[in-house]
Amino acid sequence: MRTFLRTPLAIALLLGLALRFFGLSDAIGHVYWNLGYKVNHQSAPASLVLVSLDDTAELTTGEQARLLEIVRQQVPRKVYFDARIPYGISKSGDAKLAQSVAGFGKDIAFVARAGKVDTYGATDFKFPPRDIIGQAPIVVSAWNANFLYYVESGPYALELNGRTFPSFSASLAGVNDGPESVFYPDFSVDPVSIVRIPVKALLKGEFAPGLLTGRTVVISSSSQVPLLGYFGHATVAPLAHDIAGAVALQKPVSLNITFVPLLALIALLIIVAGRKRDRRSKLLIYSVAIATTFGLPLLARTVGIVISPDVSIVMLAIYGSIRLWQKRTRQIQHTSVSGLPNLLALSASSLPVGRDVVVAVIGRYEEILATLPQELHGECAKQIARRIAVGSGEAEIYHGDSGHFAWIEEARPLEMQLSHLEGLRALFSAPLQIGTHTFDTNIHFGLDRNEGLDALTRVNSALASANEALSNGRAIELFEAHRLAEAPWELSLHARIDEGLRNGDIWLAFQAQWDFETQTICGAEALIRWNHPTRGPIAPDAFILQAERAGRIDALTYWVLEEAITAALAVNLMGERFQMSVNLSAQMVDKADLVTNFAEIVQRRGIDASLLTVEVTETSSVRNRPAACHNLTQLRNLGFRLSIDDFGTGEASLAYLADLPSDELKLDRRFVSKIVESERDRVIVTSTIGLAHALGQSVVAEGIEDAATFSLLRELGCDLAQGYYLGRPQPFAVFMRDYEERLSRRIGRG
Repeated sequence: MRTFLRTPLAIALLLGLALRFFGLSDAIGHVYWNLGYKVNHQSAPASLVLVSLDDTAELTTGEQARLLEIVRQQVPRKVYFDARIPYGISKSGDAKLAQSVAGFGKDIAFVARAGKVDTYGATDFKFPPRDIIGQAPIVVSAWNANFLYYVESGPYALELNGRTFPSFSASLAGVNDGPESVFYPDFSVDPVSIVRIPVKALLKGEFAPGLLTGRTVVISSSSQVPLLGYFGHATVAPLAHDIAGAVALQKPVSLNITFVPLLALIALLIIVAGRKRDRRSKLLIYSVAIATTFGLPLLARTVGIVISPDVSIVMLAIYGSIRLWQKRTRQIQHTSVSGLPNLLALSASSLPVGRDVVVAVIGRYEEILATLPQELHGECAKQIARRIAVGSGEAEIYHGDSGHFAWIEEARPLEMQLSHLEGLRALFSAPLQIGTHTFDTNIHFGLDRNEGLDALTRVNSALASANEALSNGRAIELFEAHRLAEAPWELSLHARIDEGLRNGDIWLAFQAQWDFETQTICGAEALIRWNHPTRGPIAPDAFILQAERAGRIDALTYWVLEEAITAALAVNLMGERFQMSVNLSAQMVDKADLVTNFAEIVQRRGIDASLLTVEVTETSSVRNRPAACHNLTQLRNLGFRLSIDDFGTGEASLAYLADLPSDELKLDRRFVSKIVESERDRVIVTSTIGLAHALGQSVVAEGIEDAATFSLLRELGCDLAQGYYLGRPQPFAVFMRDYEERLSRRIGRG
C-alpha cells in the first residue's frame, strides 16, 4: 500500500479528490462545460414561440388582456404568461384581463420566478394575483447555480406553503416528479435560436399567419428578472434555462452519476497503460483515457446522464505533469542543444551578492533558425553568446529557448549599467555570419536588480522584462520589485472583474454632452468605473489595459453596451432624442464576431442602433487594419454612429480619417484645454473643426473645464461639448435626476 501511495497515479488521485473535497476543482468543471457547449449546440424547439415584452414599456392590464386575446385567436396549444401583472391600477383593465385568462380555460399557466438562486422559499417568489388568474395553474422557475452563478440544475417541483408547484421546465416537457428530485438542463440548446416575436409586432399583426397556431407560446419579459449564467453563452434570461430544462426532461433519463465512474475508468486505463511495455500501446491507451475524459461527459449529456469531469481532468493533469517531470529529471537538464548551460542551471545556482541578472532576447530568432540547416543551430547560439561574453566580460553565458541568453554581472549604478547595456547592444549592429548565411540582429535586454530574492524569481523577472522590451520595441526593460507585489492582482484580474460585475463594484458613469446649437443636453458618454472594496477607485486606464492583456475586454465591452442600452432606452422614454456613446477597444475592432455580436445585442434589446455612438480611438495597435475598417463600416451600415475618439493624438490621424466612414470627430482634451491661451492649439482646433465639417462630420470637444473655453469653442463652430464644466461623470440615477430637472425647467420656460 505504501508503495502504491508513492506512485504518480496515487498522488494524482489523492490530490484530485482533495481539490474536489475543498471545492477547488469546480472551476475546471465550469471551464469544461462552458467550452464544451460553445461547440456543441442545437436549435431550440420550433414548437415553442416567445412573445418578448422587452421592446416596450410595461403593459397595462388592459393591454395585456388585448395581447392575450390576439394570442388566443391564433389557437396556440398552450400559453405561459411570464411577466408582472400591474394589478390594482385599473379596475376595468383588471376585469378585462381576468376575462381573457378565463377564456383560455386550462390552456394557460402563469410563471412565478425565484428572486435568487440555490435557496428559495415562498417569500422569494412573486405570485400572480388570484383575482386575475382565477384557477389557472402556476408553475415556478428556480435554479441551483455554481460559484460563478451559472445554472447547473433545477427542481422538478417545489413545495411552498403546503402546495406543490411544478417547475416551468417540467410543465413545458409534460413530465411530473416529486419536489425532492432535480433535473439538469441541456445547454446545447442555443438561446439565440428561440423563435421570438416582439410584442409590438404581435399587437400590430406583423407576423407570419399560423406562427402561433398549435404551438406553445411564452409571453415573457427578461428585463424584470436577473440574468443567470448559461454554459457556452455567458449570462442570459432564465427563460433560456427553462427551455433547456424542458429539452433535457424529454431525454430517456435524467440522472447524475457524479465523478466516481469516470474517475475509476480513467484510473483503470492508466493502470493498464502502465503495465504495457510497448510505447505505441501506452500512447494509444493514454489517448483513449484523454479522449474519454473530455468526450464522454458531453456524449452522456445527450441522453440525459450527467458525469462530472473535473476530478478526472485534474487527476490526468497532475499525473501527466508528474510523469513529464520524472522524464525530464532523467535527462541532462543543464545543457542546451548549443552546448551552453541553459537557464535552469542559472535558476538553480546561488547568486553572489552585488550581482545583476541580465537576460537578452534576439528578435526574430525562430525565423533565423528556420532559415538555417539544423546542424548550424548550435553555431548560431554560440556566436551570439561569444559576442555577449566579449561585451559583458562574463565567461558564463546561459542559453534558453526562443533566443534568450542570460548572465550575471557586477551591479553598477543604474545609469552606468544602462549605458553598458547600450554599448553591448551596439556590438550587434554588425550582422551575424553563420555559414553562408548573413543575418541582421536586433537585441533587447531585461534587467533584474532585486537582491535578496531567490535565483529562480530573479531569472524569471529578467526574462519577463526582456520579453516586454521586445514586444514594446524598447532596448532595455528594468524589472522593479513593486511589480512582483502587483503580479497576483494582474494575474487574477479575470476573476476579479467577474466578481466586480456581479457585486456592483464595476459600474457605469454617464457624462453629459451639450449641443451648442440647441443649447440642450443631447447625449452622454458611458464611462466604466471600478470601486474596489480594498483598493478603492481604480483608474479606468489601468484596469482596462490589464483587461485587454488578460483577454477580458470583450466581456467588459459587451457588458458596457448592454448597460448603456438600458440607460439609453430609459432616457429616450422622456420624449426627446438622446444619443448614447460607448467606447470600443482597439483590441476588438478587427475581430470576426464583433459585428454579429453588436447586431444581436441591439436586435435583442429592441433599440434603434442610430441612438448609439461607437467611439473608436485612432491607434496603431490594431492588428488587422483592413478588417477593423470593414467591421466599423458594417457597424455604420447597421445604423450605429461612429466617432473617432482622441482625434489628433494617434500616429496616422488623417489616414484613419480617410479609411473610416465616421460621423464624428472627438477632439482630445490636450488640445481643447489650451485654446484660450495658446494660439497654436487654437489654430489646430479651428482647422480640425473646418476639416470635419467639410467631410460632413460633427465635432465633439472633450475636457472643457471653464466658461472661457466653452464660449470660444462655440465661436469656433464646434458642435458638441463635454467636460467637467458641463457635468462630471455620474451614476445613472443621479444623471437621470439632473436630466429630468433640466428638461422640466426647459419645458416650463417653453
